[in-house]
Amino acid sequence: MNPDWFTLPVAGIYLLVGWHFWRTRWRGVAMPARWEPFALLVPLLLHLVILHATIETPAGLDLGVGHAMSLIGALTVMVYWLTSYHSRMEALQAPLALLAGLSVVVPLLLPSERVLDDTAFPAFRLHLLIALLAYSLFTIAALHAFMMSVVEKRLHHLEQASLGAGLPPLLTMESVLFRLLGLGFVLLTLTLISGVFFSEEIFHKPAEFNHKTVFAVLAWLVYAILLGGRRLRGWRGKTAVRWTWAGFVMLLLAYIGTHFVLEIILHRPDGG
Repeated sequence: MNPDWFTLPVAGIYLLVGWHFWRTRWRGVAMPARWEPFALLVPLLLHLVILHATIETPAGLDLGVGHAMSLIGALTVMVYWLTSYHSRMEALQAPLALLAGLSVVVPLLLPSERVLDDTAFPAFRLHLLIALLAYSLFTIAALHAFMMSVVEKRLHHLEQASLGAGLPPLLTMESVLFRLLGLGFVLLTLTLISGVFFSEEIFHKPAEFNHKTVFAVLAWLVYAILLGGRRLRGWRGKTAVRWTWAGFVMLLLAYIGTHFVLEIILHRPDGG
């Protein structure tokens, strides 16, 4: 059976979940229902089934830009779901479900093939997993920074007091943000180290100084400065939000942006 047939229904379930949490966490405050912790789990499992059927091929992993974005969307939901029990991030489910719903249909909107050779090697799969987890954590951090902006704006505009009324206090959100950034930074560091020093074992060629490397290093520097500024100078609020989003944009350009240009615009799936 063609897995594409399930794409729109799964996206619809994601959007229904997002609408529920928008209505109960952003537009008002409601008592949590017992089923809410598992709300994202249903579309997530279906999303993973679709990805397994479309990414795993006899020749290797097909990680064209559409599939890569869809995989990052699914892993972002998974990481959120596994960590949400330790942090007050229920309101994050509304924008996260919207993002995941869009990521499900991206392979249909941006069809491209980029089958990676030798993806059965454990070193390559470990490198790929660490990189994707880093992307996922920074995606959650970027959404979390967006929520912080909403709370900050609400504090200065009383007429918008009802928007985001169910969000946690700003100090709590800042603490969660920097925990996400700290863990994401560790994974990004491991990604860069493994990519540079073990390139022969992972990619079977020497490390290249190309556009992906430049943007990845720039993202690493942005997050390093932000975490250092937090520790040494107490950066917070709008400063933290802006630097978080600046680093996230660099990460998007490092892989998604460059491969969008190569695969979709230039039709060069093997280029760079």
